[in-house]
Amino acid sequence: MPRFKPYDYSQHSMVVINYQEQLQPGTFEYAVHYLIEHKLDLSVFHPRYANDATGRLAYDPAILLKIILFAYSKGITSSRQIQWCCETNILFKALSCDTVPHFTTLASFVSENAQAIEAVFEQVLLVCHQQGLLGNELFAIDGCKTSSNAAKEWSGTFKELKAKRDKLRKLIRHHLNEHRQHDAAETEAEMERAIRHGKMILSLDQAMEKVDRFLKTQSPRMGQGKRRKEVKSNITDNESAKMTTSKGTLQGYNGVATVDRKHQIIIDAQAFGEGQEHHTLKPVLEAVEARYKKLGIAESIYQQGTVVTADTGFANEANMQYLHDRKINGYIPDNRFRSRDPRFAEQKDKYGKRHQKPAGQNRKAVIPASDFDFDPIQMTCICPAGQQLSHRGVRKNDNGIPVAYFEGRLLQCRNCPKREACMHNPQSAEHRKGAGRQVSFQLEANRPPSYTDWMKHRVDSPEGKAIYSHRMSVVEPVFGNISTNKRLNRFSLRGRRKVQGQWQLYCLVHNLEKLANYGQCG
Repeated sequence: MPRFKPYDYSQHSMVVINYQEQLQPGTFEYAVHYLIEHKLDLSVFHPRYANDATGRLAYDPAILLKIILFAYSKGITSSRQIQWCCETNILFKALSCDTVPHFTTLASFVSENAQAIEAVFEQVLLVCHQQGLLGNELFAIDGCKTSSNAAKEWSGTFKELKAKRDKLRKLIRHHLNEHRQHDAAETEAEMERAIRHGKMILSLDQAMEKVDRFLKTQSPRMGQGKRRKEVKSNITDNESAKMTTSKGTLQGYNGVATVDRKHQIIIDAQAFGEGQEHHTLKPVLEAVEARYKKLGIAESIYQQGTVVTADTGFANEANMQYLHDRKINGYIPDNRFRSRDPRFAEQKDKYGKRHQKPAGQNRKAVIPASDFDFDPIQMTCICPAGQQLSHRGVRKNDNGIPVAYFEGRLLQCRNCPKREACMHNPQSAEHRKGAGRQVSFQLEANRPPSYTDWMKHRVDSPEGKAIYSHRMSVVEPVFGNISTNKRLNRFSLRGRRKVQGQWQLYCLVHNLEKLANYGQCG
């Protein structure tokens, strides 16, 4: 029978370890250690410390930054888990020189140093430029919508929040009445029920006070568009927003990144608390230009022929005019650009529609707006059944084209003989309140060319198609690396400034990986 050397996992041993030898050249942890020790100026973190003469010694920002960046590269964001790694993981011990910062120290370092983190982000970007990792030929801009540390159930307009507060008050009164009935409880079961009611009343009262305090101290939140209508506020984090994604609706922030094509270096990272991306293009482009000028990379980067690309979410008339007036070489298509491209003519037949609904659930065809009698002079609209619709005004769409809107009264549509052919869901007209059929018509058929038309011509040209085809391959792998490899599926902080600091930390990890793989670190 063979004999083997005995082993015992419960035994203890003392091992002599050189921490410097654990940081092997060519690895991410070595790149982080080398850059922080030899290339970066971390004095931007010093003003928050006030222990020059007295007070307890603080952890060096270099140690904290190394630990956090390495933890984020492994998909670890919990400060408690980072502390545990510093106690047990040899690479964390090597980066921290066997110190174990408390989890509150790590958490406050991330949440209270957003401005200093941005300064470090810029220093790393300058190192990337010095090592030739920036091409400055094509920038791709896109946004990554991510959940935040706030529940969407606490969102709503002020009218909806007032209704929520009134509903909570009614529930409190209802449970108080039941509590009084069981107040003189004699059996053990009745006493337990009374205790449960008391806890429920306390919980409901706290929720009601939370909503009431928010309504008294805050004002309605307005959107960014031309109409400036009220958008939903959030009691927990009012700078976050409800956003619709392909995976459903979430409460969070849109992390917008600008990526250089050569080595997919992120040159700008900002977080916005709105789902719409139209208004983010101008501040992003201005931030990139200001950063390049500040770092001495380029006095005016857009005047050197640098191409800017972004997806259809950034397309509207105001942004096209901004690109035209600033002479920025941009390519941002509208949402109909594929339908004008003959290469995609048979795409639907071959692959089917995107987000296609299951059989039997497709939206049915109804009487088109062209069958309605629209008079642009008198601004009237008569439906195929002979009823006049109400005029709801004229507004410009995202392309700057005036559009006239009409809607029928629900009472008319409910009793109309053509209801089945005119309404998508005629059965709901029996119960719902509000309007009936709605139609709209574009005005000024002979309008002068717009800036959107100018961009359509650029994007539809052979050169424009070739340039725009690079956008997805530049920016989408970056988001895939951050969201999948680094497991960023939720921001753990609240407030736009703090969330932006955490977003920049993740983008900083991505850039450091590029330096470790393509640059010279050590």
